[in-house]
Amino acid sequence: MPRPIPWRPSRGLVQRAFPDHTVFVYSHETRPTRRIGDDRPPLKSTRLLAQLRERLRYLHYSLRTEQTYVYWTRFFVHFHALRHPRELGQPEVEAFLTMLATERKVSVSTHRQALSALLFLYREVLGQELPWLQEIGRPTPKRRIPAVLGAIECRHLLSLMEGDTGLLARLLYGTGMRLAEGLSLRVKDLDFDRRVIVVREGKGAKDRVVMLPRALEQPLREQLARSRALWEADRAALRPGVSMPDALAAKYPRAAQSWAWHWVFPSPGLSIDPRSGIRRRHHLFEDRLARGLRRAAALAGIETHVTAHTLRHSFATHLLQAGTDIRTVQELLGHSDVSTTMIYTHVLKIAAGGTMSPLDALA
Repeated sequence: MPRPIPWRPSRGLVQRAFPDHTVFVYSHETRPTRRIGDDRPPLKSTRLLAQLRERLRYLHYSLRTEQTYVYWTRFFVHFHALRHPRELGQPEVEAFLTMLATERKVSVSTHRQALSALLFLYREVLGQELPWLQEIGRPTPKRRIPAVLGAIECRHLLSLMEGDTGLLARLLYGTGMRLAEGLSLRVKDLDFDRRVIVVREGKGAKDRVVMLPRALEQPLREQLARSRALWEADRAALRPGVSMPDALAAKYPRAAQSWAWHWVFPSPGLSIDPRSGIRRRHHLFEDRLARGLRRAAALAGIETHVTAHTLRHSFATHLLQAGTDIRTVQELLGHSDVSTTMIYTHVLKIAAGGTMSPLDALA
């Protein structure tokens, strides 16, 4: 029996789930066989996980996706007693997915995530286009009505949050941005003259423009002043600049040290870049806002489970309640399909209370 592996949430899986194990699985060939018609370059690495990272980075997958896919590949290899995936087939893949569903009782989204990681491994890394890859069933995701706070609850919650996390929470509620989008804002993305914020590399690698709330103009200017103080300290200490997307660091070598590319919400400390290994200043850690929201929700007596995404859901619902066109809300949220935005109309129908309960008719 393989050693049980403790379950962890998706963020940080790679770092925490296997503290005492390192998988050194080598490919059966010095270089994997390239598929017919595949114009991608051959992999240089010989270790399986290194090959996986190499292919993910070549295809410009995000760091979060890279960490998640590496986690599921490592989990899969450990589950089958460190056998190389090239030796495994459909029964082994289905056994692994069945274990996740029946023993671990993971959600549909987690189940689909694990399957996607294995499909990527076999197709893109091992170069195997096998018929059974198409036969494995993919669970159908269930549509859930999002948790939404009322306007009074939002006001009370945000009033109990201070500092950079309080400003970030108000910004997420006031613009509908995702947490990662708000944290990765650069100085150049704020346009105070036009009162807009440019969201770069959002979900699906898409850019979009959202409003800059008038109520946050002065707080954001004060935040930029605090950010500039850290930037000046880094320049005086000759520290490396911030991380840059794709190959911009090579194309513009000095851009990483420029003020325009600095974070709006920089971390007070330095950290190691997981891809380059460079010790530099990153943006705020995601857990800081999560902890702040939990504390504020407890103080406000809000029973709803409040996360950063709850603020985004509340933003969309309150805009629709105010009569904003659903297409406008779709663009602000960055949804590719309006059907995704339509989920908030179900919340409005429930909140409207337009249909009287038969119990009330008995009174």
